[in-house]
Amino acid sequence: MKLLHLTAVCATLAAFTISAAPVAAAPAQPTDVVLGEPQAAAHAHNDYEHDRPLFDALEQGFTSVEADVWLVDGELLVAHDLEDVQPGVTLESLYLDPLADLVKGQGRSVYPGWDGEFQLLIDIKSEGEATYAAIEEELAEHRSILTRYSHGSTKQGPVTAVISGNRPLATMEAATQRFGFYDGRASDLSSGMPAELMPLVSNNWTQLFTWRGEGPMPEEERAKLQTYVETAHDAGYRVRFWATPDTEGAARDAVWTELVNAGVDHINTDDLAGLADFLQQQ
Repeated sequence: MKLLHLTAVCATLAAFTISAAPVAAAPAQPTDVVLGEPQAAAHAHNDYEHDRPLFDALEQGFTSVEADVWLVDGELLVAHDLEDVQPGVTLESLYLDPLADLVKGQGRSVYPGWDGEFQLLIDIKSEGEATYAAIEEELAEHRSILTRYSHGSTKQGPVTAVISGNRPLATMEAATQRFGFYDGRASDLSSGMPAELMPLVSNNWTQLFTWRGEGPMPEEERAKLQTYVETAHDAGYRVRFWATPDTEGAARDAVWTELVNAGVDHINTDDLAGLADFLQQQ
């Protein structure tokens, strides 16, 4: 592993409400990041809720992280709920700036010598059109590290921004140039949308499967999962499920094993160390 010195802009802030006066952020502090071995299937659900957003995931080798964003007074603030947003805790400070610093130091890769793409899943929580427009403006300022779509072709970058949540499909489809890519749902699996628009299909596990890891997976559900993944991959889409069991134990391990065996691309978890350990044993 290699010790990287990055400047984190994450600040400890006082309590904040939409009507409160801005609170000054604490000075940026240097952060040491020991990069783990990259795990292509490791996705950090609600990554910003960890002690060190992004950095904790990187130390466990995660190659995909999720950030919920709210557009508040022109800022893209990161939090699960609107009542929890804090001024200065932004998409740029938590993710885009640190990733840009990291890529710059690693020769066009998030992990040294790694040729895979790092996924930044941006979940829009506020109104879709305005928030997406603000996201595109922010992403454009970090174009040097990002995958981009331009006039029918895609140029791969070290980091790919995928837009989830309140994503404006028609606007994204109509764009001749963009940095954001669409996160589809199970209903989009046979839509024919090009992977250049929709590289990822995500869905709530419990909407498609009844099995929660107790006992063997029913054969009809295993076959359904395998067909789902094969259909996605044939179309060039990656697959992710959320709401899979995430409490440590045999049931979670059983579900994760089935996901790995079926070729699911991103395994969703809040337990970074737990998933990293599991994947290293596969």
